[in-house]
Amino acid sequence: MRSSYNIPAEHICVEQEIKRSRFVTDIAHAESKTDALAFIEMIKLQQPEARHHCWAYIAGHPDSSIERGCSDAGEPQGTAGKPMLNVLQHKNIGEIVVVVSRYFGGIKLGAGGLVRAYTSAVQQAVDALPLTRHIDTTDATLHAPFALESSLRRLLDKLGIEIKETIYRDDVAFHIAVESIKAEELEEAITNSSHGTASLTFSDP
Repeated sequence: MRSSYNIPAEHICVEQEIKRSRFVTDIAHAESKTDALAFIEMIKLQQPEARHHCWAYIAGHPDSSIERGCSDAGEPQGTAGKPMLNVLQHKNIGEIVVVVSRYFGGIKLGAGGLVRAYTSAVQQAVDALPLTRHIDTTDATLHAPFALESSLRRLLDKLGIEIKETIYRDDVAFHIAVESIKAEELEEAITNSSHGTASLTFSDP
């Protein structure tokens, strides 16, 4: 499983009109289910005159998160929430929530028309959405003799690992955050460069 993935960089709002109905799509970052539900409620308050507030979210890793959900919010079953969630799943974006607020224009779209409309609304928003990367990391502490401080700093810099804190006591201790997928590579590199005199301890089990 990937240890990094795309997430929304900001909250955006896009709008389109289909057969006189206005579809206002708000899409944003949601790190947890609680964040997603809070965002949905916020949009409902901001768009009180909309007839429907249909929504979907994936509050975690796009491939494996069990924190995902959707709602037709009064539209015929299966015509809004599920199509919206399908768009998010196919885009491989995690930690994301979307709400489509529909202002009814007097012309019924039918089940097929609603599926196409809600799919299009989310597709349009996702295509305009600025993205950033979420990187899964684990905290670790690297203990080493003082004589190896400079060489280990160069090694960590080469591997793109940030030193969060340095503590000097009986030895030098680097507190670092390691991308999960690089953990084994880092352990091997430290063992080889220090000839076994440096040790790496991960905070997470």
